[in-house]
Amino acid sequence: MQGSVVCVLLSLAACQALSYEPALNPKKIYEFQYEGAVNIGRGMPDLAESGVRLKCNAKITGISVQIFLLQVSNFVFEEFNGIPGKNAFYASPKLTQRIATELNAPLTFQYVKGRIVDIQAATGVSDTIVNIVRGILGFLQVTVKTTQKVYELEEQGIHGLCKSNYVIEEDEHTSELAVTQVVDISGCRQKAEVSTGMALAIEDEISKAKGDRIVASVEYVYTVKATADGGLVTKARAQEYHIFSPFTIKGGNSRLFATKSIELLKVTDVAGNPAVPPTQSRGNLVYKFGPELKQIPIVLKKLDSPLPKITEMIKRLAQANIYQVDSPTSEDIVDVFQLLRVITLEDLETLWKQLSGNVEHRRWFLDLSVEVTDERVVKFLLNRFKAADVSANEAGQTLLVALHHLTVTPELVEMSKEFLKIPFSKSHPILWHTVVLSYGSLVYRLCAYMQPCPPTAVQPLLDMANDALLKNSEEEMVEALEALGNAGHLSSIKTIIKFLPGISPKAVDLPTRVVSSAVQSLRHLTVRDPHTVQDIALSLFLTKTLPAEIRIQASIILFETKPPLALVSMVTTFLLWEKDPQVASFAFSLIKSLSRSLTPENQQLSTACNIAVKILGPKLGRFSFLNSKFLHLDWFSEDLLMGTSTEAYMIKNPKDIIPTAIMAKGKFHFIGRILQLLELGVRAEQIKELISDTSSAFEHIEVTDYAAIMKILSDTKALPKDKPLLTAYARAFGQEVFFADLKKDTFQQIMKALSPTAGKESPVWQIIQDLQKGISWHWTKPYLVLETRLIQTTTLGLPVEISKYYPTVTAITVNAKAVITPPLKEHLGELLSSDITLETDGFVGVTKDHFVFHGINTELFQCGTELKSKTPINMPWKFTVKMNVKQRKFEIDFNPVKKVTELFAVNFNVYAVSRNIEEPSLSKMTPMMPNSAVTSLPPQLPKTSTDELTEEPDVYNPQSKVCLEAKPFGIAACVEAELKRTHYVDEYPLYYLLGYSHLAIQLEPANTKKPVDKIQIKINAGPKDNTPSPRQIMETIHRGLKNSSRLLDLSSNKTAAPGLNEQSSQESLDGTPDPVVIMNALALCEGMKPDGYAAAVYYLPAPQKDDVELIISQVGEETNWKMCGDAHVDKAEESAKIHLRWGAECQSYDVDVMAAKTYQAGTKLAVAAKVKWTNLPAYMTNVGKSVEEYIPGMSFLLGFGQRHDANPANEVSASLVRESPATFDIEVKTPQLTVYRQAIALPIQMLDFQKSRNVTETRRN
Repeated sequence: MQGSVVCVLLSLAACQALSYEPALNPKKIYEFQYEGAVNIGRGMPDLAESGVRLKCNAKITGISVQIFLLQVSNFVFEEFNGIPGKNAFYASPKLTQRIATELNAPLTFQYVKGRIVDIQAATGVSDTIVNIVRGILGFLQVTVKTTQKVYELEEQGIHGLCKSNYVIEEDEHTSELAVTQVVDISGCRQKAEVSTGMALAIEDEISKAKGDRIVASVEYVYTVKATADGGLVTKARAQEYHIFSPFTIKGGNSRLFATKSIELLKVTDVAGNPAVPPTQSRGNLVYKFGPELKQIPIVLKKLDSPLPKITEMIKRLAQANIYQVDSPTSEDIVDVFQLLRVITLEDLETLWKQLSGNVEHRRWFLDLSVEVTDERVVKFLLNRFKAADVSANEAGQTLLVALHHLTVTPELVEMSKEFLKIPFSKSHPILWHTVVLSYGSLVYRLCAYMQPCPPTAVQPLLDMANDALLKNSEEEMVEALEALGNAGHLSSIKTIIKFLPGISPKAVDLPTRVVSSAVQSLRHLTVRDPHTVQDIALSLFLTKTLPAEIRIQASIILFETKPPLALVSMVTTFLLWEKDPQVASFAFSLIKSLSRSLTPENQQLSTACNIAVKILGPKLGRFSFLNSKFLHLDWFSEDLLMGTSTEAYMIKNPKDIIPTAIMAKGKFHFIGRILQLLELGVRAEQIKELISDTSSAFEHIEVTDYAAIMKILSDTKALPKDKPLLTAYARAFGQEVFFADLKKDTFQQIMKALSPTAGKESPVWQIIQDLQKGISWHWTKPYLVLETRLIQTTTLGLPVEISKYYPTVTAITVNAKAVITPPLKEHLGELLSSDITLETDGFVGVTKDHFVFHGINTELFQCGTELKSKTPINMPWKFTVKMNVKQRKFEIDFNPVKKVTELFAVNFNVYAVSRNIEEPSLSKMTPMMPNSAVTSLPPQLPKTSTDELTEEPDVYNPQSKVCLEAKPFGIAACVEAELKRTHYVDEYPLYYLLGYSHLAIQLEPANTKKPVDKIQIKINAGPKDNTPSPRQIMETIHRGLKNSSRLLDLSSNKTAAPGLNEQSSQESLDGTPDPVVIMNALALCEGMKPDGYAAAVYYLPAPQKDDVELIISQVGEETNWKMCGDAHVDKAEESAKIHLRWGAECQSYDVDVMAAKTYQAGTKLAVAAKVKWTNLPAYMTNVGKSVEEYIPGMSFLLGFGQRHDANPANEVSASLVRESPATFDIEVKTPQLTVYRQAIALPIQMLDFQKSRNVTETRRN
């Protein structure tokens, strides 16, 4: 009995000694077999994928209680590129050897209570190899809680600090635990991740909540055996998914699937004390970023001896693009970027000395060097500024791009302050503007990545603003405020307020232009501190003593803060009592435009604005677009989670001819981000007064009276010298990159240089002299428009990257030579009566390359999915121009097309890519949809049966080519297209993009009956007396606009439109007047009669109507084709008619178009229009029938009613009736159908032309 008790006690003691807490015995050697693999593709059958696989044995030897030695042996590196199930992994012996050599170096790690505390490696072991080791050791880091079967922890792992969900199942018979761990990588609080290139894209949380384009998670399954030393992982596996889509992952995606496994082979005792050479700490288990940050994912080349490679490539690219863009080599600039990013500052200086002596090489080097993107390029440019060995133009262009592409840090911002102090920066006004604005942009990007943003970064700009205010320098104040607007730093609010009247008492007497700049400088702060900006903007908007322009600008800023319903209601209440028509008109149009917005960022704001419109509409809905207006148009797809928006505004008083300010900008919306594209703005300063004061002088001069026009524009005596005539600015990605003033002195110099009385002192004179000798000018610009990168890690310790690259190469070449007879003797006005012949050839074009990469990117190997696109746009020319301005004769001669000339093309495809630094010959780019897939897979609908494990794709390959030939001239314009697509039922909309695509527009030779030596176009403007004056032209436009705006009831009913009549306007014009314009377009060949077309335009003004006749005749043997057109405009503003006939002697086909203003029920303004035809060509009839088939369905979708009527054949009529100031009715009749709709809201407020004309007449009198 006593022995039994002892046995039980011993058994209990033994059980208590067993533990599941992960641990390693320092006196043991553990040998594991490890394998890891990663594949990237769409995960669909018969589509190519790429990947890599790592195999090795790992031996862990105890050195001390917490320190263990890792030895890796039998390492094998394999690659995959092909179709799963049909292709296999293949070995890469050289890369295997290189990686194995580094893995053979000593590696130790500190292991405490199941955590990898520190990893140490020899100095020569790269970060990439250490990260692979992290992937192996990651299996040892697991948290086991035997008291809970399900638990959640936030713990560090290879992905960072992330939440893990655990589930445990214990097998009591084997003393083993099955531990399942799931990590949501997307939700990590401190993620091992690097994101670059997105600082200027505003975050949109509402859009992000609707869906995501990136999802990542990993699942681990461990088998943990309880031992006396602790829990021992005997077997484990992991599966990881990274899903990416340019739209939303629900609509098709690119998938990275990573797996790894480890199995314990044996455990033995340590013999002796293992020797460990010196090592250094490389951090814990969290992935550490290294050389992959400098490795461009679409390029993998050996980077040894970079200087000669850079020199050779720059010279080769410069030569290849010396006349036009060499599209096949345009993407080579990315190779140069890669090489430049590994050289030193001294190397940059060496390249500058080697290449700066040649104009082409110098320009290419400066344009490419900006992509070094760290302190080296800043120091290099500081050296250039200090040495002043670059021109102001070169310095401005290079600094602008360099600072915008810089990988920003506080240290680099501090270093860049020196540009503000170097005297060279102020050597030219535009260069100084560029320096100041670029520094502001640098501060903005620092604050985008660093919170709180250090106040010292923006301090130089604050000092500039305060100094300018003390000096009362308008130009310097505007300059500093524009830079502060770029910076968007929270510390700048107090300084900006000093320039805002009503908020700062010192700002009362500041010019409107300065205050406007101060208001606009709040634009980025609307996102960073919306509540403070709301208070400021609202206060300005409600201060009625401020100029209308300032209040209008404040309203824009206010609504950019996305005010809540309560604040919008407050603005609405005040607008009901607003007395300034400009403020009321603009604010109402702003609210009305936003009420229709569909983008997620305006989701709540549009609802609030909708309510406001209903309240304000009855009172403020009648302003014409002569008043200040705001326009917002947008589109957003919930399926794509993508959209665009456009905004434009005009600040204008009805009494002014031109607006005070105009602006237009566009935005691109994608998942979670808003990217502001381009914004252009002009503020008319004194030029508005100049044009208003001289408008009456233009009424009686002729369009071609150059001397009179120049004399009027030169009269600027009454304008102040210290005020600019015009101010213009440009913003890219929300950052102002350019602004300039046109000052009175500069304007007068331009007018003087262009004056007909200008002599040899004019710079234009010298240009003309050079032109007679022959000039040649060439310019190229390689530019990386976009580089965005998101780099994370995988459980294997390999970096997965999603990146986008958008490089372009632009080229302009102009060669020209002029002959002037007689040559100039004394002044420029002699040109107007001289015969001028200008021979020119050249090229304008750009090639755009787009790359999207998703996959593994290291300095040793790359594998993944890559979308590659190339878009060349080319416009070559070669022609001769002959002209005599006084005689109104113009002639253009050019050669016929002799070969295919591509004007525009888009080519893209998606590839599975594999690259290997040691064995470039093994690199592969396999189209994701191989060519064989098109023939091997029959086109069919996807199967939807639930018992099918995979879907069958629908594969198709449409091809088309359409040409429009001008046979007399031997020219054909062709459009060709080809697509290869694989459709899956759950892959919408991704399948629209993935596959081969080709679209091209090109000019080709066409077959002709006889050879063509040259094509000649002659234009003779006719007698001087027949040319309408600007006043006549404006009155004609005025009447046309008035007819179209008086809205609108286009009824084919004769009683409703008494201004129309059925009589065709075929009566001939009285007399035989001289034509206003004669034009000939002829194909010429020596010894043969010309072929082509001749046209003549006749204009007969009369007291009650204007008549215009057009006659086009085909020139050539045995041809009688003609087109005859008559247009009659009734000056009583009642009707207009056009009669068009063509064919043999204008007798084959004819169309009548008639329109008239009328009134229904005596007072309802209406417009009626009708199109009639007797005979039409077959192709026009077929097109018309096709359109008619779509009308019922489209009218139903648009909310129109419809009825089948027996309307007149060969006739279409329309009627628009203005039922109220804000709505109109419409009715359209085709031969068999009538569609109608009532109370349609006017898209814009109609212009009251009568009031406008009265104002104009009053000004004249």
